[in-house]
This record gives sequence, structure tokens and C-alpha cells, in this order.
Amino acid sequence: MRVFISTGEVSGDLQGAMLITALKNQAATLGLPLEIVALGGSQMAKAGARVLGDTSGIGSMGIVEALPYIIPTIMVQRQAIAYLKKNPPDITVLIDYMTPNMGIGSYMQQHFPQVPIVYYIAPQEWVWSMSLDRTKKIVSFTHKLLAIFPQEARYYEENGANVNWVGHPLVDKMANTPSRESARKILGIKEQELAIALLPASRHQELKYLLPAIFQAGKSIQSQLSKVKFFVPLSLERFRGKITAAIRDYGLEAKILSGNQREIFAAADLAITKSGTANLELALANVPQVVVYSLNPFTAWLGRKILKGSIPFASPVNLVLMREIVPELLQEQATADNITKAAMELLLNCDKREKTLLDYQEMRQCLGSVGVCDRAAKEILAMGRVEKTQ
Repeated sequence: MRVFISTGEVSGDLQGAMLITALKNQAATLGLPLEIVALGGSQMAKAGARVLGDTSGIGSMGIVEALPYIIPTIMVQRQAIAYLKKNPPDITVLIDYMTPNMGIGSYMQQHFPQVPIVYYIAPQEWVWSMSLDRTKKIVSFTHKLLAIFPQEARYYEENGANVNWVGHPLVDKMANTPSRESARKILGIKEQELAIALLPASRHQELKYLLPAIFQAGKSIQSQLSKVKFFVPLSLERFRGKITAAIRDYGLEAKILSGNQREIFAAADLAITKSGTANLELALANVPQVVVYSLNPFTAWLGRKILKGSIPFASPVNLVLMREIVPELLQEQATADNITKAAMELLLNCDKREKTLLDYQEMRQCLGSVGVCDRAAKEILAMGRVEKTQ
């Protein structure tokens, strides 16, 4: 069976890699030879896909921020379509990455309507849709939508999609999180020391708009607490130089680690993090967190004018229950002083910390049970096998 998977950014590469592993395991059980070609990144390549184009670093949030990626996005989309034209797959799987995937989905619908399209982790139209146009287009070319959030499933089903809620794949990833004791031993954290994870960037724009405030807050916390260590899990290797320089400039007692995110999350007493997928990973690891996000001022102004406050939250942790579980400091509120204040409260206020952990437990119930990737893989392989026998 030939499977084509398309996704982008660091989080998409992670989700794609987890799905590929599940697909290969399921196919092996069925005795089914599998060929997987993809748009993705190094994690998907490591999992066994032949990656046509590396899209892990092609991504942005915002209008102005997207400008440098317009040409790379068009090029990688054309590259994928050129491949699909000559090598139509038995099934196409789209993971988030809205603009390129809508182009790929529309192309497949027009030229290879017999090839099933599965949208796994659909664009968050259910959160910030300004009209139903994009939703209708996604539904029009999607044969089955595998939703990861209950709200996502309801939204797309109400708009005509064939939906199956499989749960959130991070439930699978975090199921084997090491114990706090073993993780702290691996990282060399002493019993009396506080460990704080700093997650400033998985996109290039975030190095500019988020890193300075997050690291300045780290410096302030360091001056107030004598026994604190900072850990920065590296999202992309290309960011190492800038983050290393920033650690030096701000005088932080911090370590950059690559490939140790699971241990960092298991060991951490707190995280100061950009908004994104990592927020859910931290919640599943029971790490209190302060969520920060800033955009280009023009993007923020335009978004407020157009959306007029229709987006309730930025962090997926808060979106799951549609209430504030973790503090969000967005745009003008994302200052070092505000981050420091929120972080110190979570570190020192036992009631606040306990409330966060209780809310995490409630949120977890909405993410499904372990086996998400296997459930998704079964659906995909079943649809592909039906197509292959026709």
C-alpha cells in the first residue's frame, strides 16, 4: 500500500512520526507491505517515511510573519503535487498545515477522486473560523476526518464531515513519561533545586517576539530564587546558536538539551512556554505553566479588528475546557514582569498550584484513552485497503 502524508512545522512532524510508527506496526501485523512518502521533517524520516520536502521549519503564526514562507510553501506544495501526479497513492493523509494541505486536498479531489483523503488533526476552524468557506472546502475533499478534540469532532460533523473522534496522540506519547525521580537523576537536578523548563520557540518568528521576555523573566526568577536551574528543550537544531547566545547575554543558569524533552517535562517544577502543542504535553506531565505569545503589532491589530475577540484562548490546554486552566499572557501582556509574577505565584502559592493540577485531571478526560495512534492507523489502513481492492 502506498500512503502519502502531508504536514508541516515541528508539531506536525511529531504527530506524523507517531502515526507512521503505528501504521508500520499495524501493517506488519496484517502482512501488508507499506510505502510511505511524505512532506514532513526529520522525525518522520526517522520513523520510516521517504520525505520529499522538509516542512518542519516552514511555518508561522500571523499575516506579516507568513510573508517569508509564501514562496517556500508554494514550492513544496508544487513538489508534492508533481509527485502525486506521477505516483498516485492508495490513500492520502493530511495533518493540520492548512494552506498547503487544502491545495493538495483540492488537487487530489479534482484529479484522483477515487483516492481516499483522511484529514487527521484538522485545522482549528472550530476555534477561529471567520466564515464557513474554508470549513466547507475541507469537508468537500475529505472522505474521513479523524478528530483529536471532542469540540473539533462536533464542529466538523455539524458541517457535514464524516468524523471519527480518536483522541489526542499526545496521550500516547506521554504515557511512558519517566518518573520525576529518575528524570531528575538523569538531568543532574538535586532534591532541593527547582527545575524550570523554558520553551521560547518552535518557529523562527518566536525567537524575536517571545524569547527576550521569557529569558528576561528567567533572569528575574533566578535573582529571587537561589536554587533554580533552567532547561531549554531544543525544538530545531538551527535555533541552537541564537538560544545559546541569549542564555549567555541574560546570564541564565540554563542548559540546552536536544532529545531530552520527556525527561525535562517529567523533572520540571514549572514551565514558561510559548503557546502550542507543548502546552498539552506539559499538562499531561503535570507541570504548571505560564503560556506566552506575541505577534507582529500589525498582525495583532488586524486580527483584533477582524476577529473582534472571537478567539477565547490561545493555549490548547484552555481550549479543551474553554476556560482558563493556565495563565495566558498575550501581546502587550507578555512582558517579563508579568511572566515573572505569574511564574512565582505558581511556584510559591500551593493553592494555585494544586488547582492547576486538578484542572489538568479534568482536561485529561477530554483527550481520550491510550491507543490513539493505533486507532487512527486502523482507520487509515482500512480505507486504503478498500481502495486498493477496487
